[in-house]
Amino acid sequence: MGFNILVINPGSTSTKIAIYEGENKKFSENIFHSEAELVEYNNIIEQREFRKGIILKFLADKNISLRSLDAVVGRGGLLNPIPGGTYYVNEKMLKDLEIGVQGEHASNLGGILAAEIASQVDIPAFIVDPVVVDEFEEVARLTGIPEIRRRSIFHALNHKSSARLAAKKMEKEYDEVNLVIAHLGGGISVSAYKKGKVIDVNNALNGEGPIAPERAGTLPAWDLIELVLSGKYSKCELKKKITGKGGMVALLGTNDMKKVMERIRKGDKQAKLVFDAMAYRIAKEIGACAAALSGQVDAVVITGGLAHCEEFVEKIKNYVSFIGKIFIFPGEDEMKALALGVLRVLKGEEKAKKYI
Repeated sequence: MGFNILVINPGSTSTKIAIYEGENKKFSENIFHSEAELVEYNNIIEQREFRKGIILKFLADKNISLRSLDAVVGRGGLLNPIPGGTYYVNEKMLKDLEIGVQGEHASNLGGILAAEIASQVDIPAFIVDPVVVDEFEEVARLTGIPEIRRRSIFHALNHKSSARLAAKKMEKEYDEVNLVIAHLGGGISVSAYKKGKVIDVNNALNGEGPIAPERAGTLPAWDLIELVLSGKYSKCELKKKITGKGGMVALLGTNDMKKVMERIRKGDKQAKLVFDAMAYRIAKEIGACAAALSGQVDAVVITGGLAHCEEFVEKIKNYVSFIGKIFIFPGEDEMKALALGVLRVLKGEEKAKKYI
């Protein structure tokens, strides 16, 4: 019998729940929450009892006793910057998740819910590779304005998981390989992965990097200042133009690549231009990360939801194939990645870290 692990992944309008026995998923469910259910809560943290009740009902419906579990893992939230790995949920972490030390996000509930459920039967609670994983080399942080430094906020869980998959395919250890990893989703993050550490990556949360389905990408600073000072938009509206309503949404009115492909097949030239520009900008970011690794790249990894679009991936590959081997891992299995992070700790293959 393998270790039984409860996995909790809160999203803004849903809660993903799964039970893993070792590496094998036994049960899973993605429970969506209507606007009417969430409207009474002033913030994410206030939803804790509502969401915990849903999780406990899921377990009861599946006849799963809390005492049959060996651990609970939650999606990591916007904590202070930390190196990658699996972390025990401790009091310091819970405090920072509750106050939203780097901002409010649904994933902040992950560690909180994991800890509250685990405490009922005295088993450990964990998070794995949250979006604030920071392993930057110092040269990557500096900008030309002293008040502004680059931050590491990205799809760390999928980057780290994809790195392990790539290393396994090459029959190498996780901390032996150099990779460029491109996660292509609603936001896009491209990282330089050097022997187990992400030494550089664009801030995907705040819109830095390539044009994405819902992100504007890096913008010409002078023109951005002119727009900011034009008086046409509020601070909130400007942030939305960069993250949430920027990128493909702003240019084509949709964040759905399938719809874009349909428009291209019908001869829509603007859709084709945006498609080409996105692939071009992603390829440039991949090339930049290859340079950050001094060209010593074992493989380029393309992953995330947009990696299901073969035409898009092929366009990117045409630009970057000179770098070397390319692996395509479509989608992202966050639930399994969370479970595997805990499993490595329970099996003694890796030590859990302490958040301080």
